[in-house]
Amino acid sequence: MSLNHEHIETNSWLMLLLVLLVVSVGGAVEIVPLFFQQSTTQPEPGIVPYNALRLAGRDVYLKEGCYNCHSQMIRPFRAETLRYGPFSTAGEFVYDHPFQWGSKRTGPDLARVGGRYTDEWHRIHLNNPRDVVPESNMPAYSWLATKKLDADEMQAHMRALRKVGVPYTDADIDQAPEMLKDKSELDALIAYLQGMGVRQPVQTAQAQQNQGVKP
Repeated sequence: MSLNHEHIETNSWLMLLLVLLVVSVGGAVEIVPLFFQQSTTQPEPGIVPYNALRLAGRDVYLKEGCYNCHSQMIRPFRAETLRYGPFSTAGEFVYDHPFQWGSKRTGPDLARVGGRYTDEWHRIHLNNPRDVVPESNMPAYSWLATKKLDADEMQAHMRALRKVGVPYTDADIDQAPEMLKDKSELDALIAYLQGMGVRQPVQTAQAQQNQGVKP
């Protein structure tokens, strides 16, 4: 039986199979090379893994659905870079599992928000956004100040991330309970926001990288 154009168009299962095959091959050609490019697999200078408090804050960020309104990817367009700063690169997010890139932007892009405002500003903003941004339609997250962090859960999280390549040392994991002691989810979220787009001095980052991962 010849496989001609008419036969493919009149056989829905065959059409579906061929479409899946083409999409799979096309996707593989675009995606697989990225796993072998240094620019997408190696951290940029100054990028270090999240400490326990910032990692806990990232979990709060995901849990509360902040990504539904805020992207973390500055596009490489003139208007975007003038407003937010240098465009985002894959090397900035190698320790994010999963990364928070996206196209949604009800609120401002947050990829460079770290250090723009004080901790107190963020605290007021999260408790009642309209106190600092009158036109904001963001809901308040005042309950975060009353929710304490679970150090045991965060240590387990760090161990899991180490298995997928984040270079946490045993010392990093052991220090988590002390770092999270008496901290609320609000404290952690502010720490996460304050670290967005902020790089460590290159010497500090390289020293942390050279520590390696203990078995």
